[in-house]
Amino acid sequence: MADHRRHAARRIPWWGVSLVAAGTLATLLTAGAAALTLFVARTIVTPPKRREENIRILAVRPDDGTIVLSSTVDSRLPGDYGLWFAGDAGYARVGEILAATPTAVTRTLIDVSFGDLEAATRARLSGWYYLHPSELGVPTEEVAVQTELGPAPAWRVPPAEPRADGRMPWVIQVHGRAVRRTETIRATPIFREAGYTTLMVSYRNDGEAPFSLDRRYGLGDTEWRDIDAAMAYAKEHGATDLVLMGWSMGGATVLQALTRSEHAELVRGIALDSPVIDWVTALRYQGTLNRLPTPISSAVLALIGKPWGRRLTGQGRAIDLPRLDFVARAPELNLPILLMHSVDDGFVPVTASRALAEERPDIVDFEAFTGAAHCKLWNYDRPRWTMAIRDWLAALPLTGDPRD
Repeated sequence: MADHRRHAARRIPWWGVSLVAAGTLATLLTAGAAALTLFVARTIVTPPKRREENIRILAVRPDDGTIVLSSTVDSRLPGDYGLWFAGDAGYARVGEILAATPTAVTRTLIDVSFGDLEAATRARLSGWYYLHPSELGVPTEEVAVQTELGPAPAWRVPPAEPRADGRMPWVIQVHGRAVRRTETIRATPIFREAGYTTLMVSYRNDGEAPFSLDRRYGLGDTEWRDIDAAMAYAKEHGATDLVLMGWSMGGATVLQALTRSEHAELVRGIALDSPVIDWVTALRYQGTLNRLPTPISSAVLALIGKPWGRRLTGQGRAIDLPRLDFVARAPELNLPILLMHSVDDGFVPVTASRALAEERPDIVDFEAFTGAAHCKLWNYDRPRWTMAIRDWLAALPLTGDPRD
């Protein structure tokens, strides 16, 4: 019997062995593709614990106020920036580029807020710049917005002077994905000078506001509810008019709030910095950037956007991606929009922003920057960024009786 089996085994043709090997390889490839799809999908909806430090610190020279960084896309950006180092245990500010070679960039070292910069070896560039509104020399109140998940911390800054028309407009500043309300401090002086109260808010899963049950991002599809609560807070504290300003994912979030909040009648306009106008466009771009095959990117979208995928990603509910597409939903918008985006953003492509501007030139003022990267427009060209918002606010109609 044993001999018979050995002879039978020898009679397997070469092409049979090839088919077995091909089947095994296909199984391994399918398993690998599934694992990669799940990894990417979970990464998109899960708040990161750490940010990559992609710049090497080559030298710190406090005596002459300079720092030498390895040459990267970020370190070569002109302007003033924050510099996180030592795993976010330290923070400094850097300014003007003084010298550059193919491998190194020398910049002005403005100051070190905290941490041992001279002992650090790696860092990452940040558009935040300010760490607290009080650094602007303005009165700042720490307040809490009561959301359905619990109190969410926010900063409230009053206007420089009451408006002559008696109106009490507020701006609600909404930060982007994987950052905090600190990102939005840069806009405070402009709105304050225009007579606006500024409310810089936190929202679910950002590390400051309460976590949702699933501890997952909704890419604006759930976060808008916390902005709705902030709108209610502003109304309760005397706001007669609202402007919503969103940065990156915050753009997607304020657009959801505009179209879904019961307090939307108070909104007079939307300001957007490097916004996500359509998540499908943004995520496919990221897939291309990270060399993901198109089928993988499509599978990722299905995984986060279909009810059956939530058990794999940990989401409490699927993300309604079509509802987040404001190129397709452009006809529904009816308020003035200031849209600022760098054409070479590098993270959220300008494609959907440009498409929305082309669809609705009647309400969209589109400011296309070049070379400013993602959410670093203020850092890169502060005068232009400031003027764009100032002029837009000056033309923004505030309607109704302020006594209502």
